[in-house]
Amino acid sequence: MLQDLDHGPDGPTGMEMAAGHTDANVATRLNGTGAPSGPVAPGGPGDFASTPAEKTAAANTIETELEPNTKKASEHADEATSAAVSGFQGWETAAGLKKVADTWDKQVKVLLGRLASEKSALRGASGLFVRNDIGLRDQFRPIGAQSKLDHL
Repeated sequence: MLQDLDHGPDGPTGMEMAAGHTDANVATRLNGTGAPSGPVAPGGPGDFASTPAEKTAAANTIETELEPNTKKASEHADEATSAAVSGFQGWETAAGLKKVADTWDKQVKVLLGRLASEKSALRGASGLFVRNDIGLRDQFRPIGAQSKLDHL
């Protein structure tokens, strides 16, 4: 069973219920559709298909929104943390803030790497499917046979 990031495997946790979260008002998922769908969700379409245009749009969203906004948020947090470290200079709090900032920077670097990887995978997925389809077609076509589609 798919598990929503904001829920446990059996629905909202007690803390989420106390905060007013229900299945009806949980934040939209990354795919923008709300509730899960697909072969593991009741009522789903039964496949994971998406069009090349949808993959391109998702890759473009990563490139034009998620990556730049993640970098911007990271820089903002770095500036604020640096100011706080300076303000607490000589206290243990400054060392703690510095350690947190270093951890944050590592996490941001990993996140940006993952976003870049997902973007690349989305852009390459359509080509993989096309090459797979052509390979399968070639396996079923007699050697030397030509199709009317070959010259289009």
